[in-house]
Amino acid sequence: MQKKFVTNLAFLLFLNLLIKPFHVLFIDVNWQNTVHAENFGLYFALFNFSFVLNIILDFGITNFNNKNIAQNNHLLTKHFSSLVVLKLLLALLYILLAFIVGLVIQYDYRLMKMMLLLGFNQFLISFIAYLRSNIAGLLLFWVDSIVSVLDRIILITISCFLLWGNILDRELDIMDYVYAQTISYSITAIIAFFIVLQKTHFTKFKLTRAFAMMILKKSFPFAVLMMLMACYNRLDTVMVERMLPNGAEQAGIYAQGYRLLDSANMIAFLFAGLLLPIFSRMLKFKESVEALVKTAFILLITPGIVVAVGCWFYSTELMTLLYKEHIAQASVIFPILMSCFVAISTSYIFGTLLTANGNLRELNLMAASGILINVAMNLFLIPKFQAAGSAVSSLITQFLTALIQVLIAQSVFKFRINYRLILTLIVFITGVILINYFSKLMHSNWIINFVIMVSACALWAFVTRLLNIKSMVRILKYG
Repeated sequence: MQKKFVTNLAFLLFLNLLIKPFHVLFIDVNWQNTVHAENFGLYFALFNFSFVLNIILDFGITNFNNKNIAQNNHLLTKHFSSLVVLKLLLALLYILLAFIVGLVIQYDYRLMKMMLLLGFNQFLISFIAYLRSNIAGLLLFWVDSIVSVLDRIILITISCFLLWGNILDRELDIMDYVYAQTISYSITAIIAFFIVLQKTHFTKFKLTRAFAMMILKKSFPFAVLMMLMACYNRLDTVMVERMLPNGAEQAGIYAQGYRLLDSANMIAFLFAGLLLPIFSRMLKFKESVEALVKTAFILLITPGIVVAVGCWFYSTELMTLLYKEHIAQASVIFPILMSCFVAISTSYIFGTLLTANGNLRELNLMAASGILINVAMNLFLIPKFQAAGSAVSSLITQFLTALIQVLIAQSVFKFRINYRLILTLIVFITGVILINYFSKLMHSNWIINFVIMVSACALWAFVTRLLNIKSMVRILKYG
């Protein structure tokens, strides 16, 4: 299983590192620079609002289905037609709820229109995720890897025509970006649907009340977990936009700092997508997961540390490279948010393991605690420090919840405390900090310094034996 994980992870990362950084660094950034921080801030806040309500669309079905299909492939045909109908019904409920909540918090016509379209996009994203859970559950990781970047490829193509092709012959609006997303997600959803359809003995769509209640009951713990985690991960910008007089602008500045974190999180999410079915199958057959957990943790945490530390030293330079306005404020927020990646990476590894093992009660208690901490700190910090206060709140919340998940996993699986790994991480982090410090003194061109820093940190990871070439080759060769 380790061999399957590492080889498919390599292909998955290759595709995503090829496509998604281009989307984030060129397409998404240029949309924000084109429509300006305030307009993009409104979009970003509404996107996160629609994401928080996303639980109604999925109701935990994707995680439940991923785990279930990995352990019982024969259930794909039995469940597919019913789950498609169920997700369509949940989509109608989601749109209705989003409309009602939008009225309650007093969104005007323009914001309501954008929110509803973003809501439809969330349905498409959720539907693609469900279809991918079937593909991953069947362990068709190469196909899943291609589907994982298809929407971005289409969106990049459309955005290039809009941003630089002048095909609309007018000033671009943030809604043009939303429409481009809708087209991209729609095409991807259609293609993914027919891929899954080929793997089933599908006859017709049908849904019985008994089956719906059974699925909703089984997926309910997953639904609660996803809702709680979405709240403490995505409520920040919604609160910033609603609480401050210049909330839209501050949300836009927060988005400038958050953009690269969101891109990095995609990589961690891909880890989780591969790990969930593998963990589920290994646990079903009583196989030890300790070695795989360690491998996955090291592979994800090593670049996470380099990214987090590097962004503290090169914050202003990176923000200046990407954006045209609000550089000083974004440079403060950016390294705080990027430090969250270390905690988020840890959560993806141990949270996925606990999900595969069915420890939903513990995870839900953890996530509920995260919301209370996050909202309380936001209420205190946002009025005082604006978007920067929300970034600090997110950092504290992410590290506390990650620590809780590690402790739960250690308790459940009786993992031995790996003091050697802990010591190696401390040595590695110290070295990364020193490498960043001296890299800033080396050359007048910061980009050259940055490249040298990343290369030196990669070499340092092997010198400290945090990454070990022999053990990685052994995993690939023998599994």
